[in-house]
Amino acid sequence: MKKSLYCIFLLLHFVRTHAQDSSTFNKKRFIPVAVTAGVGYTVAIGGLYQLWYKENGLSTFRFFNDDAQWMQVDKLGHFMTTYQISRYSSDILLWTGTKRKKAIYYGAGFALLFQTSIEVLDGFSPDYGFSWGDFTANVVGAAGLTTQYLLWNEARIIPKFSFHRTDLAPLNPELLGDGLSQELFKDYNGQTYWLAFNIEKLIQKDFFIPSWLCLSLGYGAENMIRGRVSESEALGYSPYRQYYLSLDIDLQAIPSKNKVVRTVLYSLNMIRIPLPTVEFSENGTRFYPFYF
Repeated sequence: MKKSLYCIFLLLHFVRTHAQDSSTFNKKRFIPVAVTAGVGYTVAIGGLYQLWYKENGLSTFRFFNDDAQWMQVDKLGHFMTTYQISRYSSDILLWTGTKRKKAIYYGAGFALLFQTSIEVLDGFSPDYGFSWGDFTANVVGAAGLTTQYLLWNEARIIPKFSFHRTDLAPLNPELLGDGLSQELFKDYNGQTYWLAFNIEKLIQKDFFIPSWLCLSLGYGAENMIRGRVSESEALGYSPYRQYYLSLDIDLQAIPSKNKVVRTVLYSLNMIRIPLPTVEFSENGTRFYPFYF
């Protein structure tokens, strides 16, 4: 699943690299975008089936409640992924000159179509099942982008992601990943999800506040050697939640006339910049000079 998502992001990023918003509908832009999205969707879902589902086959559709797993860090991953696919898709459609509301709705719709297709495949898999929790997180992610674009014509509350390697992954590489490329997606102990609030854009007051400065709230969890708390506790680990407070940078708010620089800032604005951070948890308060 992670490889297919990575392919989609590369596909959307390739088109976005050449993007500038257009006020006039441009068929020469729209048709290649539509074809690319259709082919990309087909290839991704087909490849996903071959990699993850074909070996064990498909069975009767069923539901699976995984809401209690990973202290809900995985649900934030679904939120983040759907938000970002919606962002890229909507902005690419704006580049083609599609009317703004249609571009926003179609972009969110494409993101939900892609994510829901994966959930449906999970529903027919004997190893998984359709998760209403995952589906809900996907809907909230698409709505998070759509609401802001309709209300403000921009994102002022920006979901971001950060990751650091932990000592837990080598203890259970099957679940938490074997090597950095797998741990990045599988080791939820090292993942932190953030909401960066652009202060100047939200306050809309004549204070001397840099247009790029954000107040960022983060969430993560630690000591999860297995998915459920009881399973980790049975192995001698005590999972706990972590909350973070920090400053952050809205990279898209940094002015630049260089198209390449603007594209790089746009693409990297989903990544949390390491800055001084305060962590709050059941173990007390901890300060990090730089946290990622």
